[in-house]
Amino acid sequence: MLKYTKDHEWLRIEGDMATVGITPHASVQLGDLVFVELPAVGTNFAKGDDAAVVESVKAASEIYAPLDGEILEVNQAIVDDPSIVNSDPGEAGWFFKMKLADASAAAELMDEDAYNAMVGQA
Repeated sequence: MLKYTKDHEWLRIEGDMATVGITPHASVQLGDLVFVELPAVGTNFAKGDDAAVVESVKAASEIYAPLDGEILEVNQAIVDDPSIVNSDPGEAGWFFKMKLADASAAAELMDEDAYNAMVGQA
């Protein structure tokens, strides 16, 4: 199941696990990324908490925890080479994987059609 937030994060949800990244739209808006800071494995976040930071040639931006949960894995490849997020934001450019405190809360998030409508790509 793929879900989206108003803050331009995507979540690929499998059971109580979510892989989280930023949308292609967000990647384009940010421009070329030059720095990514990811959360520590084992950190617990509440929905909306600052979970990661990206810096581009244009600006710095926070990546928010889309739901409550614990960070289980981070993508070291994007720390080593932030351009992966620009070239493949929906797959190889994922940020972190988290164990969701309540997977049913994902129902509150947008599906792809609703997200595309929000960003004017419908």
